[in-house]
Amino acid sequence: MSFGRVLTAMITPFDGEGNVNYALTEKLADYLVTHGSDTLVVCGTTGESPTLSWQEEYELFKVVQQAVAGRGKVVAGTGSNSTHEAIDATRKAASLGLDGSLQVCPYYNKPNQEGLYAHFRAIAAATELPVILYNIPGRTGVNLAPETVARLAAVDNIVAIKEASGSLDQVSEVRLRTPLDFVIYSGDDSLTLPMLAVGATGVVSIASHIAGEAIQRMIRAFEEGRTAEAVRTHLQLFPLFRGLFWDTNPIPVKLALSLRGWDVSALRLPLTTGSDSLRERLETLLRQLQLLD
Repeated sequence: MSFGRVLTAMITPFDGEGNVNYALTEKLADYLVTHGSDTLVVCGTTGESPTLSWQEEYELFKVVQQAVAGRGKVVAGTGSNSTHEAIDATRKAASLGLDGSLQVCPYYNKPNQEGLYAHFRAIAAATELPVILYNIPGRTGVNLAPETVARLAAVDNIVAIKEASGSLDQVSEVRLRTPLDFVIYSGDDSLTLPMLAVGATGVVSIASHIAGEAIQRMIRAFEEGRTAEAVRTHLQLFPLFRGLFWDTNPIPVKLALSLRGWDVSALRLPLTTGSDSLRERLETLLRQLQLLD
């Protein structure tokens, strides 16, 4: 099963008092699916899931689903470092009829490979939702090894992986060990094009908040053999890919969106709004890339 080429790891808008702004969430979801996003991943790391309550997440799933019904898919970020909590959250998301679940590797408790296998296997067994594995060792402290991914790919409803290890060798190893219908998504915008070359399908993107249509064009150009065009687009967007990590995600992308007229710069502690100097750097970058009106 594919969720398309461009999956946007959607931010969560907050109001000035730190409450989730559901009305603005609805507008942003609508904007994203009309500007290049095939699927919205809701309540992932970019959505500040560590500081959202389960009730807020459940409401966000409903709001986004209603906003994009029939025009885009919705994947629920229901991962946890507690298998029991992940199962409970995934079942609730499944009851809404969402399209899939993103399951991050358990963080902080650092399970071994057998523990990772058992964790994801238990979640998949508890739901009929398609499951996307999420490997991001820089945040979780544990790497989901290619041989473990291969074991998990044999589970019927584990259908894809968001691979954010930063290693093209690891991506190649995953592609080598898994069936071709097991979908690999880049977890890093800057590695999307290189990963396409070794068997990935698309990207779970942050930059698609700003340049979703261009990222779609890049991937389509690669698929259709227009490699030089894909490289040109990649290089044009590369400064944006890097700039959105000048500070901890999602601080820069929220600032970039605010520069484009979206009132979404507020974050929840322990994350804080980006500095004036970061805002100035991002404004300069967006102007250079002709991404400001």
